[in-house]
Amino acid sequence: MLKIMKSFKTRLSTDKKSLTFKQQIGQAAEMQACHYLQQQGLRLIQTNFRCKLGEIDLIMQDKNCLVFVEVRFKRSAKFGTAAESITPFKQLKLTRAAYFYLQQQKLFNKVNCRFDFVAVGDHIDWIKNAFSA
Repeated sequence: MLKIMKSFKTRLSTDKKSLTFKQQIGQAAEMQACHYLQQQGLRLIQTNFRCKLGEIDLIMQDKNCLVFVEVRFKRSAKFGTAAESITPFKQLKLTRAAYFYLQQQKLFNKVNCRFDFVAVGDHIDWIKNAFSA
């Protein structure tokens, strides 16, 4: 029995993709942002939606609106604010990933949507309708 448990633990640790320190910080920021938004009344639908077109950190529902959330962590504004790091190219990738999600879920043209941005650092900044698609 002990050998089986050890081999199972070994298999788990080798199967599990190890995250870099930067990815761990990003994941912690996403969890913090998700918790904050839930406290504001939003409901979590999905985390880390990935497709060939891009990734969406959080998909949430705010009343009758589907909200696609980009989360950024910034230690300092030395190289620009977190909000400034959402480039037009990143906005395009988010938009394409959101369209893909809507089509996949058969929600295209059936729900109201918006793109929000949450910056996590010394405090949390939530920007509703950060950009339009």
